[in-house]
Amino acid sequence: MFSEGVAVVPAVTLRGVVIGVDIGTTSTKAVAYDTDGRQLGSHLVGYPLDNPQPGYAEQDPQLILEAVLKSISIVVAELVQPVAGLSFGSAMHSLIGLDRDGNPLTPSVTWADSRSTRQAERLRAVPSGLALHRRTGTPMHPMSPLPKLLWFAEQEPKLFERVAHWVGVKDWVLLRLCGTLVTDHSIASATGLLDIHELEWDREALTIAGITPEQLPQLVATTAVLPNLTPQAAAETGLPERTPVVVGAGDGPLANLGLGAVHPGMVACSIGTSGAMRVMVERPGVDPLGGVFCYALTEHRWAVGGAINNGGIVLKWAGAALAPDLGEHSEEDLVALAARAPVGSGGLIMLPYLHSERAPHWSALPRGAYVGLTHAHRREHLVRAALEGVCQQLALVLSSVRAAGNEVREVRAGGGFARSGLWRQMLADALGLPVSFPAAHEGSSFGAALLGMEALGLIPSIDVAADLVRIEETVRPDPAAAATYAALLPLFAELYEALTPTFASIRRMAPGLPTGPEPPA
Repeated sequence: MFSEGVAVVPAVTLRGVVIGVDIGTTSTKAVAYDTDGRQLGSHLVGYPLDNPQPGYAEQDPQLILEAVLKSISIVVAELVQPVAGLSFGSAMHSLIGLDRDGNPLTPSVTWADSRSTRQAERLRAVPSGLALHRRTGTPMHPMSPLPKLLWFAEQEPKLFERVAHWVGVKDWVLLRLCGTLVTDHSIASATGLLDIHELEWDREALTIAGITPEQLPQLVATTAVLPNLTPQAAAETGLPERTPVVVGAGDGPLANLGLGAVHPGMVACSIGTSGAMRVMVERPGVDPLGGVFCYALTEHRWAVGGAINNGGIVLKWAGAALAPDLGEHSEEDLVALAARAPVGSGGLIMLPYLHSERAPHWSALPRGAYVGLTHAHRREHLVRAALEGVCQQLALVLSSVRAAGNEVREVRAGGGFARSGLWRQMLADALGLPVSFPAAHEGSSFGAALLGMEALGLIPSIDVAADLVRIEETVRPDPAAAATYAALLPLFAELYEALTPTFASIRRMAPGLPTGPEPPA
């Protein structure tokens, strides 16, 4: 039914322009780069994240495809230089069911969807759950396609039986652009279905999911090249049909590449709406307790780390809940308010689990909590404690990265939070390490373009990323502040364990409790 052709396309020039296409959770951005890392054009197209029921977070695959085509076509129209190729990155953990003709039978179920919480908890509870995590690199968490597949099998059995192919959102886009059904090792390593040590679909995981290898796309390297666009895709993008398309990778590992954190010991930290911390290693593996994930970038580069659900979204919540008088776009004023409180927020600790949490506990159970509140605390303490909670959670992830046997020598950070001087300093203090902030790059799209350049022979190796990324500022930890956060971190970690029974009780009671008005978007 589908073509399975992939090819290695030799470079026809020593210089060229590659468009990196980053398919994100709420938008797709196409950015054109030359081999010196200069940005030559970009365009972003947004789309909604639908929440039709509590716990659901899904999207229309057709709208995402249209956003990809539009963003590429606008960049192509602005360029004077010829395009050497396209290269793709996308959010990980998405799942779409297709019929035999490649048409979607389901929405794109995103990483943020938590409907399969009970299935994930069952997988975590069995003795083989940790072994499966260590073999596939993917935690047993509702973000993962494995428990999502279990949910469909149990809750939508008739639909489940009709699905001919289960794919990710990038797989779907490439199918429409090139007529080929493939998935790269990076996206596959985030499904919970791939044995990362053998680079083959894991038999036990597929048995649990109730699917066969034939229902999944062909596995290919992240540098695999699809040699042609379909006539329709060529017409809609304004590119020749012979334009090579590099399959690409997941947005997390590509963000490391985009920050220049490509060598062992270099950690990439990003805080946007959510957050993540990853270090590149040469061989796959997770820590003994399963606190980290392990996702592929290339065959010899793997991203070990953890993602957190609650990053910049915590600051947004603090503005709406604690300081609505500051207005809708009050980030700078909120940070200024937080700066009035002392380091450690006067003994006030916030667990920032407003949207449950991922690393390092990988549980959809936790809720947010303030602990240590006294009559002396004011809203500046509450706001600062929220920001400190995000940084402390990242410090826990860093501990798990180290527990997996990884040396950490350098941290590079990016994301919307990096615009704030206070948050920059707070992150360095909480991690107890210098943190370098690169000059603006588009992260995953730049990483996708660099990977594409290597695949097309336009650069010798993605190692050049470390040289192409210019460091704007390095923030060093303040010794006194770092000591305070180091002393508070064990308390922060203990609170999760102490409150877990309470979180479970709240979840049991929640369906019977009265509901109030919806929070502001």
